[in-house]
Amino acid sequence: MVPTKEKVVEILKKINHPGSGKDIVTLSMVKGLEVEEKNIKFSLDTGGKRDPFVKAVRIACEKALRSVFGEGPGLEIDVVMDAPRQKTPPPVLAGVKNVVAVASGKGGVGKSTVAVNLAIALAQKGYKVGLLDADIFGPSVPKMLGAGDVRPGVKKEGDRSVIIPEEKYGVKYLSVGLFVPADNALIWRGPMATGALKQLIGDADWGELDYMIFDLPPGTSDIHLTLVQELPVTGALIVSTPQDVALADVTKGVAMFRSEDIAVPVLGLVENMAWFTPAELPGNRYYIFGRDGCKKLAEKLDLPVLAQIPLVQGISEGGDRGRPVALEGDETSTAFSLLAEKVVGAVDLRNRTMEPTKKVEIKRKK
Repeated sequence: MVPTKEKVVEILKKINHPGSGKDIVTLSMVKGLEVEEKNIKFSLDTGGKRDPFVKAVRIACEKALRSVFGEGPGLEIDVVMDAPRQKTPPPVLAGVKNVVAVASGKGGVGKSTVAVNLAIALAQKGYKVGLLDADIFGPSVPKMLGAGDVRPGVKKEGDRSVIIPEEKYGVKYLSVGLFVPADNALIWRGPMATGALKQLIGDADWGELDYMIFDLPPGTSDIHLTLVQELPVTGALIVSTPQDVALADVTKGVAMFRSEDIAVPVLGLVENMAWFTPAELPGNRYYIFGRDGCKKLAEKLDLPVLAQIPLVQGISEGGDRGRPVALEGDETSTAFSLLAEKVVGAVDLRNRTMEPTKKVEIKRKK
């Protein structure tokens, strides 16, 4: 099919801007559209404002146009973003010493709760910590940190616009949830989600950090692959609950990180909701999801269990009100403090006994 101006506009009207929910034509983002035979050229105008989604929108435009007009050698698509770009971008997270991915085989096991409380516990021990909510489709870090109305600032560095991470409880953090209204559903294709993650990583001023914690989506996805392609990940933590249905997916997650193509060391497992302890009976333990499920699996996988986190009401309440339990100084917060110590030890051992992790280069098969 030969492109026409009218057909190109029709296609672009189907591409919504993630932050507003409106299509990019209605938003007047498409400027200077030129169509000559099989050459399509236009720019994406953000009105001079910082737009964390513009790269993802550009990828979506190119993909949509190619899906209609084909991938033939004569087709040329040139989408220019209005923000100037440096010829030589600075190294990604050059000031970060250790990148730790917090993952889970399935949803609902408390992965984000562990990531947030681990980050705070590390900060309480004097480390410089960053937390990036990489769960693009279900960001929960803003809620857990009481930052539902926060919008990150932007600064200029030469020709670049750089996002300034927010900071709370001694932890620098960013989440796509800070750029999108809480009641907006994020209905994105893979390239848009991975594009947003790349911007949160590379277009933000994270500064000098001892630990950068990534809260990954559950399962295995494009987000996981994007992370290991963008950064050399020091190690991964896998969070699970004790029951068999959750543990079955842990094995898959461990296998992904240990695969030859990815080769990211798994630091250990974290067993969340290990037992139920009523507030009025702090000495009692009820193993309602089974007992020592992670411990048994860890032995099979030759991995340590870095922590067993109890199921107590205060953990969920702390996350709901934006004050994580790691701040409270009680018995439950001690569990996350011990986890932080174990993570520091595991990372130190990994760095002393293994070669640094390299960024993954995934080659497409011909």
